[in-house]
Amino acid sequence: MLPRPRTLALIAAAAIAVGAPCLSLAQTDAVSKGRLLLEANCARCHAIGMDDESKHKEAPAFRVVVTRYPPDNLAEALAEGIMSGHPDMPEFVFEPAEIEAITAYLGSLNSPGK
Repeated sequence: MLPRPRTLALIAAAAIAVGAPCLSLAQTDAVSKGRLLLEANCARCHAIGMDDESKHKEAPAFRVVVTRYPPDNLAEALAEGIMSGHPDMPEFVFEPAEIEAITAYLGSLNSPGK
């Protein structure tokens, strides 16, 4: 037996109401995953938070990087391989889902109120 149209409408309305908070939860998850990726790959040299210091004197803090380069503009470099003029910086290449998470985290560093 198929559900009545009114029942379908109620189910759809509930799904939309529940889906809205899930978007912010998904964004929070992306930010958390991005921070974990940066902790694993970058924190040995770069400051990745709002108040930590870079361990390598030549490595800029990411909170400063995002003031110079919008995080979304870094997506291509993250996909093709970040390279710098420093011989001791390894080349990193990330997968698309990782790039989305990293740019979400970097964007959170540049958010008002942070």
